[in-house]
Amino acid sequence: MPWNKNDYPDSFKNLDENVRNKAIEIANALLRDGYEEGRAIPIALDQARDTVQGDSEAPVYEIRKHSEGWQLKKKDSKKAILIEETKDDLMDEAKRYVNRNNGELHIYAEDGSLQEKLYD
Repeated sequence: MPWNKNDYPDSFKNLDENVRNKAIEIANALLRDGYEEGRAIPIALDQARDTVQGDSEAPVYEIRKHSEGWQLKKKDSKKAILIEETKDDLMDEAKRYVNRNNGELHIYAEDGSLQEKLYD
């Protein structure tokens, strides 16, 4: 069940509003990826606290349009780590790569606008 700003797990109740909103966003992303609620909640709490309160050491990776299709690259880098013809072909491998490197994944639309952020 996806959560929102008015309906969220009890364990999010006493969090700072920014941390709570980030935890809701992360938990919903984990649920979409197939995690069970009992596992998604503590992961989301931990990652939301790190993100909002400053885990500035986490590398940021981006999925962006590329001349040969779609690319995974580290933020502010010109060199692609992975390139695939379609965004869907790139997604699974990119998520695994970012998870192995304890990073954050920013997914961009074809027009260059930020579409989604994934933390796990």
